[in-house]
Parts: sequence; C-alpha cells; structure tokens
Amino acid sequence: MRFGLLINEPNGQDPFPDLRDRIARAADDGFDSVWMSQIFGLDALTSLAVAGSAALAGGRDIEFGTGVVPTYPRHPVVLAQQAMTVNAALGGRLALGIGLSHQVVIEGMYGYSFDRPARHMKEYLDVLLPVTRGEQVDYTGETLKANVRLSTPGAGLPVLVAALGPRMLKLAGTVADGTVLWMTGRKTVAEHIVPTITAAAKEAGRPAPRVVCTLPVCVTDDPEAARAKADEIFVMYGQLPSYRAMLDREGVENPGGVAVVGDEDAVRAQIDALAQAGVTDFVAAVYGDRERAHKLLIGASKG
Repeated sequence: MRFGLLINEPNGQDPFPDLRDRIARAADDGFDSVWMSQIFGLDALTSLAVAGSAALAGGRDIEFGTGVVPTYPRHPVVLAQQAMTVNAALGGRLALGIGLSHQVVIEGMYGYSFDRPARHMKEYLDVLLPVTRGEQVDYTGETLKANVRLSTPGAGLPVLVAALGPRMLKLAGTVADGTVLWMTGRKTVAEHIVPTITAAAKEAGRPAPRVVCTLPVCVTDDPEAARAKADEIFVMYGQLPSYRAMLDREGVENPGGVAVVGDEDAVRAQIDALAQAGVTDFVAAVYGDRERAHKLLIGASKG
C-alpha cells in the first residue's frame, strides 16, 4: 500500500511557500503522494502546479493528486487541457481525481442541474478520457458535445473517479483507473467498494483499479476526545447524502466513527486493516498532533 498526505490547509495569506514546503517535506520523508481537494479556497490543480513544480526543482519525486475536482462547472475538454498542462508542469506525476460533488453545491451554489448524475459522469468520461490520451474526440451525448483534439503536452495521466454507489463504482472500474474515497471506513471498503470496482475492472479486461482511501488521522492517547473532535471538524460530511450513506453502511453515527485514531499501535493496526481490505493508496488527513502523526505514518510507509 502506498502512503500520501492531504495538504488542504496551507498557512498564511501567501499560501504557496507553505504548500511548497509541505510537498518538499512529504517527498523527503518518503511519502508516495500529496493530494489537494477542490473546495472553496485555492484551485487544486493550479496550486499543485505552482507549489509542486517548485518543490520538484530540488530533484524530488512524488505523485500529486486531486481529491477531487467537480465535473459540472468545467467542460471535460477544458478540464483535460488544464490537467494535461499541470501534468506536464509536474513531469508526468499528476493523478486526476474527479467527482460529481453534491446536489446542494451543484444546484444550490452553481445553478447547474444535478439530474441523473451517473449519466452525466458517463458522458463526461466518454469525452475526458480519450482527450487526455491525446485522441480525436467527436462526441454527442444527451448533456455534452465535443469535437476536438488537443495538442497539449502531458497526455496519458491516470484518471480516478470519486465513486461510492454501485453504479458509479462499476463505471469507475470499467473505464477509469480507480476511485478516490472520503469518509469511507474499512468495513465498507472491504465489503462494498473493493469487490464492486474490482469486479467491474476484471469484466472490462482492465488492470486492477487503484483504491485511494482518504481518512482523518489523529495519533493520540485520548481516542475518545479525538473522535469527538473529528465529529466537530468534519460535521458537514455526516450530513451530505453520499457520505451519510457510507457512514450508515459502516454502522457509525458520525465522521469520528471512521477516523483513524489512537496511539501508535492502534493507528498502525487500523492502517494495516485498510491494506488488508484492499486499499492501494492510504491518504491521511492529519488533525491534532501533526508531528506525532507524521512520525507514525513515515514508519508505516516504510513497513
């Protein structure tokens, strides 16, 4: 299993020196990847290109991932062009994670229809994937059209789809390179996520998919308090329908129920259990004592 860090919260009014330093430290410490979410702060792809290329200037090597860029606000050709440009800037180290986002965001904030989201994602991938491979695309769907071929460098990057329900998991396994998860616990990964996406990939004759599992991590001697803190920090994820369904499937009431918390031995055991469940990439969203958590994660990544 590969190890990564979520680096969503840079410090200060000028965030790029902090992002550059975090990426450089992650690479120097032996992490396999760093990831940024596309929320309502920095643009993830632009930030990774700026800070990542600066960090790589020192001869470092690390993968950069987005977890995830919402599809509705960007035509797939526009996103493909941006992602390929970023991939070129990062020396071919980008993993493009995309997702539907949520109805409250797409309809309530952006004003787009969220009707039939699985259809939207299928059509989006029908365009995005061949364009990112440098192919000519002539496509007319129910919701999207494209007639283009890009000359942008950086073709051939992996595309991962945020997928939780059966239909989206089957789509991701059939045509994409894997999935990016959030707020999805070990039991759900083992019994639902991995079997569904792996079976779809196998049926389609594709390689085994990546399963990138991102979870809150806190190394602490007070796990009860740490779970309560996770409930507070990540409260909104217990209210969004897609994540709520995963928490219910896991049998927990709140986000703290899937957080990876406890002392070094307890956290290491939980991470080992995720690997046994089929997670290929574990990405830590560290909260609490960052230095203690990083030390544990460095040790775990080295076996």
